[in-house]
Amino acid sequence: MALGPLCRQLLPLYQRWNNDFEVGYTTLGMRILTGEAMAEWYRRHSDEERAVSFTVYELPGLRPIGTTGLFDIDRQHRRAEFGIRIGEKSCWGKGYGAEVTRLVLSYGFTSLNLHSVMLWVVGYNERGIRAYARAGFRLIGRRREAYRLGGKAYDVVFMDCLAADLR
Repeated sequence: MALGPLCRQLLPLYQRWNNDFEVGYTTLGMRILTGEAMAEWYRRHSDEERAVSFTVYELPGLRPIGTTGLFDIDRQHRRAEFGIRIGEKSCWGKGYGAEVTRLVLSYGFTSLNLHSVMLWVVGYNERGIRAYARAGFRLIGRRREAYRLGGKAYDVVFMDCLAADLR
C-alpha cells in the first residue's frame, strides 16, 4: 500500500466511490455529490489547514483504491480524527484497511507529532472495527442508537489510538 496526495484528475473516481451506496454504507455521512460538489470537496481537502488527506494506492502498479486522512487536527492538544474509504470493493477483505490505517497513524504520530487519534464508526461495520483494532485502535465507548439508516437505529462506536500504543 502507498499513500499519495489527492489528485484533481481522480475526481471522477472519488465521486464514483462517494456515490456508491455499498461503499457509503461502511462510512458515515452517505451523500450523493454532484461534480461541482466533488470539486468543492477536493478544494477543501487539498487546502485544509486542519486536515491532511491522501489517495490510497494498491501496490504494485499504483492503482488508486480509496482515500484516507486525518481531520480536525488540533496541534495544541496534539489530537486528530481519522477517516478512511476503500472505494474499490474488489479490495475489501484483503487487510488493506488495517495497513492503510497503520500508515496514517504512523504519519500522524511521527510527522505531525500527534498524541491521540480518534475515530467513530457505525456499529454494524464489524469489518472496519476489526481492521481498526488490528491497526492499534482501542474501543473507548458507544453512543447508543445515534445513527439512523433506513428507519433503523445503530450504535456509533468510538475508538482511539495513542502514540504510545504503536511503540
